[in-house]
Amino acid sequence: MAKLINFQAFQRFFRSGQVGGFLLLICVAISLLLANTNSKESLESFLATTIGFGAVNYSILAWINDALMAIFFLLVGLEIKRELLEGELSSVKSAALPVIAALGGMLVPALIYTIFNTGTETAGGWGIPMATDIAFALAIIAILGKSIPASLKIFLAALAIVDDLGAILVIAIFYTNQIHFEYLAMAGGVLILLSLMNYFGVKNLFFYLIPGIFLWYFIHHSGIHATIAGVLLAFTIPTNETDNESPLEKLEHALTVPVNYLIMPVFALANTNITFRKEMLTGLVSPLGLGIIIGLFAGKTIGVTFFSWLAVKLKWAGLPTGAGWKHILGLGMLAGIGFTMSIFIALLSFSNALHVSEAKFAILTASVLSGVVGFVFLKSVKAQELTIEGSLTTEDTK
Repeated sequence: MAKLINFQAFQRFFRSGQVGGFLLLICVAISLLLANTNSKESLESFLATTIGFGAVNYSILAWINDALMAIFFLLVGLEIKRELLEGELSSVKSAALPVIAALGGMLVPALIYTIFNTGTETAGGWGIPMATDIAFALAIIAILGKSIPASLKIFLAALAIVDDLGAILVIAIFYTNQIHFEYLAMAGGVLILLSLMNYFGVKNLFFYLIPGIFLWYFIHHSGIHATIAGVLLAFTIPTNETDNESPLEKLEHALTVPVNYLIMPVFALANTNITFRKEMLTGLVSPLGLGIIIGLFAGKTIGVTFFSWLAVKLKWAGLPTGAGWKHILGLGMLAGIGFTMSIFIALLSFSNALHVSEAKFAILTASVLSGVVGFVFLKSVKAQELTIEGSLTTEDTK
């Protein structure tokens, strides 16, 4: 009987998504270890290996960051669409909050970075602290599990998607040398086709996924980050308001396990390989380092919390179900996990290798700080609530 109970407990833990979060963090540690040992060159050589055929011939790292991450964004987009139609984001007020919060989470960090770097050779990196790494932020939420209201996961996912879309627009407008509008036009044509199939009631997922591959290809070649294709495809997948499983729900269920337990760990393993150098330590207190660290940790927290408060105060939006202002403050801290998109913007911002290394280390430092402090803070909020509930129960008994 004890073995059966233990097995059932393991099943619940596995299905909760917490194990995916732990696996992601383990892969981060392994990647950092490999990047700072003799295995560094072997790892880089492996990630640089090209796979494919003809025009579709990319490095393993590119396949991970552009193709596998598009699948991740597809899953997140499916969750957001479902919540928009029938869940936490189904009202205008609840849907408006993550959009407004994301806006604050982009503007305030960019302003802080600009204050520190105006007139310096690193001034062009203002877009670095604007981005939230949705994968790692959601991993922390998954580890927190039932310690926080379930609505917060949807709120953070929506905020991070808006944030990433904003970062993609910033890259496209300010950091992209050339946009190929002919590929954008072809991507638009595919998107129209997908929307028409949805409108005319086509339910077979095969007729969405195959054009979705072409949508990814055209966006990838347009010069805009290819992961946006996942979100766009998700919003064309049909759903329903009945108890019958819709194509959207079927695809969502099919993607959950491979995304949480394969795609995200592989992504972490490939992208956290930062080699530490002495110069990075002094870079933390340079205008570049301070702009990134304070921008991500303090700027995200202030921007998300203040803009959320303003939206609720002006009655433009409402708080997520079961959430309070301490939860929003904690999510603002988690939004400071910049990582992947921040590193990507750093690579586009600087040609100086030392600036790139300093930026990477500052991003890692800010992301770890935001993740740890946000986790501890949100965990303490639950502990405080339990203490208050226990005190009230004792008083009632008396």
